[in-house]
Amino acid sequence: MQIEKSGLMGLLEAADKELERPVHVVAVGGTAMTLLGLKPSTIDIDFCLSQEDLKEFRKALKAVPHGFRIDLFADGMIFSQKLPEDYPERSIAIKTGLKKIRLSALHPVDIIVTKAGRLNERDLEDIAACIEKFRITRKQIEERAKLVEYVGREENYRDNICEVIRRFFKKV
Repeated sequence: MQIEKSGLMGLLEAADKELERPVHVVAVGGTAMTLLGLKPSTIDIDFCLSQEDLKEFRKALKAVPHGFRIDLFADGMIFSQKLPEDYPERSIAIKTGLKKIRLSALHPVDIIVTKAGRLNERDLEDIAACIEKFRITRKQIEERAKLVEYVGREENYRDNICEVIRRFFKKV
């Protein structure tokens, strides 16, 4: 099922009403791209929160019947990458009328370095969209990727970053 921005916001509005305290929700992957206007929809919903906020948000989601596939990540551990601690501050605020949810989307460079972990054809399309719309540079990707911790064979991740650079940037 494709989930458009209106569906994402409807879910968050319902969850917002169930929360007992404020939380910061960072959309990642295709969810972030949908909120940033890079894609019309996403096939699943991915959010990252602090460990403390995660418990509160998970409780709110349980109270809301939704039928979506939702993946929740904690403390910058997104897919198989651990982002630097500054990822929430770098994220892009999404304007909403929510009272308890502060919503943001992962910074496009962080979207790229997390998608590089898997790097399938859909990831390559998403990376191309981020680079084009936000004018991401080779240097931005290389510098951020150096700060990412990869869970698994680190060499595979570095090879994927090199593949991203090779595909989207001319040799210098």
